Amino acid sequence: MARPLWTGAISFGLVSVPVGLYPSTSEHTIHFNQLQRGTADRIRYRKVNERTGDEVAGSDIVKGYDLGGGQYVVVEPEELDAVAPGRSKTIDVMAFVDLAEVDPMYFQKTFYLAPLKADGGKTYALLLAALEKTNRAGVAMFVMRGKQALVLVRAHNGMLVLEELFFADEIRDPREELSTLPDGHEFSKPELDMAAHLVEIMAKPWDPAEYADTYTAKVMELIEAKGAGQEYVAAEAPDSSNELLDLMEALRRSVEANSAASQASAAASEDSTDEHAAGGRHLHAAPAPSKKRAGRATPPPAGDVAAMTRADLDRLARDLAIAGRSKMSREELEAAVTKAQRVRPLRKSS
Repeated sequence: MARPLWTGAISFGLVSVPVGLYPSTSEHTIHFNQLQRGTADRIRYRKVNERTGDEVAGSDIVKGYDLGGGQYVVVEPEELDAVAPGRSKTIDVMAFVDLAEVDPMYFQKTFYLAPLKADGGKTYALLLAALEKTNRAGVAMFVMRGKQALVLVRAHNGMLVLEELFFADEIRDPREELSTLPDGHEFSKPELDMAAHLVEIMAKPWDPAEYADTYTAKVMELIEAKGAGQEYVAAEAPDSSNELLDLMEALRRSVEANSAASQASAAASEDSTDEHAAGGRHLHAAPAPSKKRAGRATPPPAGDVAAMTRADLDRLARDLAIAGRSKMSREELEAAVTKAQRVRPLRKSS
């Protein structure tokens, strides 16, 4: 069972909700140690005085703020401790805001909030229900990891979560930071209509489980192969030389490719529904023979890449060990799959 990072209470008005704070994510991180080439000797770092070259003990190291020109303001640890915020014992809600008004740009990290007792608590459930009913979130200041943070307490999937936010002055102004943002571009109505049509064709419900960290998986394949004494051969990079297309032509081809894929997917779904109906007890006549695929939806033949859904195309690219496929556009992926099928056989998918 997870252990809480913090325990305390959410406070709003005169109501107090005892909770524990828990991590909500675990990132894909592969940790490497640094070694001297040709040996198993670890590389270690020492803290060295850059002027004398002598190693310096941790107790003799202080923090210095660079004023420029070689001038520093030295701050002692006890001076920082004197101004540091104390550990928060409560998450004091200052206001409740409409969750829809909070720009996702401000969200930094999410934590779970759970009742301290296994049997839950009425006040926790009441606050959760109130936030779900109003679609609001509680704004609070909270000390996390020795740092004061702006946070939101909101409802999510039947529980409370705490969102650590960026402060307003931590969000960079893109107009000041970036010089290539579009300004005053004009486009024809057909271009806009075609682009909007392409967006609608490619629209689908959000399902994060459909997207995987393929890079981490490839790194682990490399590590496992080398650990077993095997040679690891990375897949060839796809040919990135594409003919230059004008905007309307690129949109048109994209719409055609995705329309074909959508139709193939719909046909497969219809076939699956027909077979399910054929197995029912109240069907009065046997279904006519059909050349369509029945049962579980299957992708089109491997050679017909244009008729595939993006998900089927991704699976085929994975089986062909095409590197960099997650970053490719659909057209790039089709070209890479077509080329790979010509130069190497498709391995059987597990």
